[in-house]
Amino acid sequence: MSISQSEYRSIKEKSVSGRYVVNEQILEFLEKNEEQLLIKTVGKSVQDREIKSLQLGNGPIKILMWSQMHGNESTTTKAVLDFVNFLNAGSASAKLILEQCTLLIIPILNPDGAAVYTRINANEVDLNRDAQNRTQPESVVLKNVFDGFKPNYCFNLHDQRTIFNVGRTPRPATVSFLAPAHDPERSISRTRGISMQLIVAMNQVLQEVIPGQVGRYDDGFNANCVGDSFQMLNVPTILFESGHYTEDYEREYTREYIFHAILQGVTVIAKNTIDNFQQDDYFKIPENGKLFVDVLIKNAHVIDSSLKNGEAIGVLYKETLKAGVIAFEPLVDKKGALVECYGHITYDCLNEANLNELRQQSFYQMIKG
Repeated sequence: MSISQSEYRSIKEKSVSGRYVVNEQILEFLEKNEEQLLIKTVGKSVQDREIKSLQLGNGPIKILMWSQMHGNESTTTKAVLDFVNFLNAGSASAKLILEQCTLLIIPILNPDGAAVYTRINANEVDLNRDAQNRTQPESVVLKNVFDGFKPNYCFNLHDQRTIFNVGRTPRPATVSFLAPAHDPERSISRTRGISMQLIVAMNQVLQEVIPGQVGRYDDGFNANCVGDSFQMLNVPTILFESGHYTEDYEREYTREYIFHAILQGVTVIAKNTIDNFQQDDYFKIPENGKLFVDVLIKNAHVIDSSLKNGEAIGVLYKETLKAGVIAFEPLVDKKGALVECYGHITYDCLNEANLNELRQQSFYQMIKG
């Protein structure tokens, strides 16, 4: 299921935008919606920030979602707030979901990481590699919520870097999915198969709005990853990865596509139509490649005498928090032939107009060397 762009705009949570999303914004959102949501403090972070959950719906099917396990991965948090607004707006589709499902959502699992815009928590631990030992309070919180709620489905919500493309194509992986493995052999259990079917359903909707821009994430098994560990416990779990859309470094377009994916996945669960989607179609979704740079400068020998004729420069942006705003700082990532490399922006130094435009960029002197 999907809704129109105008319908989406009507439920989009306008108080939260951009890449820097922190606990204070979530607390404001929860306070504004406290009459419609069951809100709990489910634990505290290393630095004693509250980790909140919200619950809505009264149905027998339990769906657990969590976002910002990595503090600098905020796109899905925005999409989740949009989804909550959709459910509270009272449409027939929303009422069906709330009658059939109970949803428990942790908007920000790692509020300390979110505050300083880092992947890791305040103890410099990647929470998505702490599923077994649970050395961190945030990891304990998630497992306690999982054990207490006993979900039938889990949505594990993340962002991915701008480097990812779809297959071998020059299309960015704007959204990627994974049905996590539950063993080293990557065998397909009943619950992993259900995860695959749900991904097929979500991909079907996304192909209507971002054709060719959905990828499949690597399914290498790691028991220390939360998705793999919950799949091991026989709960269908889906990894969502929010990626790049053209000229959308704030990920406001991607936010909308993630919303559509969540809505479709939950609707299929609520309607009990999972078996309408073929498990084998999961493998028709191309695997992610890593062929993108943010800026590709072709024939860069024109501006960099250390390069051979026809060689290129690839620039990646480093995301840095400065005064509450995310700055995108260009860094030279690679130089050479770069024959299998795509740029979100491309300049060809043999094209005079391209070269003149490149010279106007703030990073020109840096890449000139």
